[in-house]
This record gives sequence, structure tokens and C-alpha cells, in this order.
Amino acid sequence: MKPVALTIAGSDPSGGAGIQADLKTFHQFGVFGEAVLTLLTVQNTVTVEAVEILDPDFVVRQLDAVLADVPPQAAKTGALGHAPMIEAIAAAAARFLFPLVVDPVMISKHGAPLIAEEARQVLSTSLMPRAFLITPNLHEASVLAGFPVDTPQAMRQAARQLRFMGARSVLIKGGHLEGSALDLLYTEDGIFHEFPGERIDTPHTHGTGCTYSAAITACLALGMALPEAVARAKRFIAEAIRTNPGLGRGSGPVNHHANPG
Repeated sequence: MKPVALTIAGSDPSGGAGIQADLKTFHQFGVFGEAVLTLLTVQNTVTVEAVEILDPDFVVRQLDAVLADVPPQAAKTGALGHAPMIEAIAAAAARFLFPLVVDPVMISKHGAPLIAEEARQVLSTSLMPRAFLITPNLHEASVLAGFPVDTPQAMRQAARQLRFMGARSVLIKGGHLEGSALDLLYTEDGIFHEFPGERIDTPHTHGTGCTYSAAITACLALGMALPEAVARAKRFIAEAIRTNPGLGRGSGPVNHHANPG
């Protein structure tokens, strides 16, 4: 049977991020993609004009329908919007029989908030303990850990802190570090894995977090071990950034047709 991956996330009508990016990525890895929609946005590569969060009960009904008929081998979350949504997804995730990748989306590439302030604590206490893997960038890791994360040493400290807070494994993305674009994986067996990367000078990085976490989710659905899944996803997102299609007048999308490796 074909592997199945599920995304629980918001919509980006410009196609570069959110469920659109996730489904394109799943397809590129040869995985059948399903999507449970949490919120709608009015956005393009230049700006986010509005965010409309769906009713959490309706979102859970979407999720229940999918799980009852076509359960995935792995799932991920993206933008969830507010505390009631996070609590609803966390409660549902307690029943998951597959790994959950939590991408703690807090802010868009344009600087627009995609999660309410009061929801951050709920994410830490309710959803993070359900996560097989959490994938914060440096800003998100700083917010969740409660201290600045801007060096490789701070990344290690934050990874330990987030595991202590309940996540089984932590991937801190160092795309905004000085020098190499180093990502750091801290697995549940207490081992650190470093994934250095070339820094690519381009404004076209819209949806990189969504695409990266979706690629990891697809690899987990294919049965890969976590370090192997992250390594393959890292190669994919680097190639997707390098070969971006140059679309839009702002922070354009990456290339979801890149070679998945």
C-alpha cells in the first residue's frame, strides 16, 4: 500500500507555504497526502492581510473522518492559530498511533503573527508532549525555551530544554545563524546530530519551514529512521531553495519540484 502522510495546518492561497506546500512536498516524495485545514489566510509573497481561524470542533471532525478511513503513517502540524485549536489537536494526538511532527509556526516570513500570544504556553504544555519531533527555528526556539537561541551552544541548551518540556526529539533549524546554516537534531536517546548546510543568498524562502517539516514527515511515513529522514529532508530543502522559481514580488516560494534525493 502507498504510504500516507497527513498535514494539520493553515492555507496559503499563494501556494508557497501551509497545506499547499505540505501536499506538494508529500507528492514529490511519493507519499499520498491528506490535509486537515485549521485556518485560512489572505496572503501572497509580499504580505499577510488576514487570518481566519476555523472552529476547532469542525477541525477535529475533519481529523476524525480522515483517521477513521485512511490513517497515515506520519503526520505534522503547522499553523494552528490559537489556544483552543492547539488544545483540540493535542487531545486528538493522544490517540495517534503514528509519529507527529510539530512545526511550531509562530510568525510568517512577512512578520505577521500566526499564533496568538496566549497560545504559546498551551503549545508548550499540551502539544509539545505529544510530539515525536518538534522543529522550531531560532526565533521559535527562543520563545519556547525562554532564552535567546542564536549560537550553536545555545541551540544545544534549547534542545535539552525542549526535550525536558516533553518533546521526544528536537530539531532546531539554524537558518538565521551567522555562517553555516547548521541544523541540530537532539534525539530521544540523548544523541546530538549536526546537519551543516550551505547558506544560499536569495529572498525566495517563503514556506521553507513548512516544506522542510513536510519532507521529514514524508520520510517518516516511508519508514526512515529520524536522523536519515532529517538528512534527506535537509538535502531536499537546500535544493528547493537553490532552484527556487523566482515567483512573486516579495519572499517567493521554494521549488517543490526539486529532487527529493
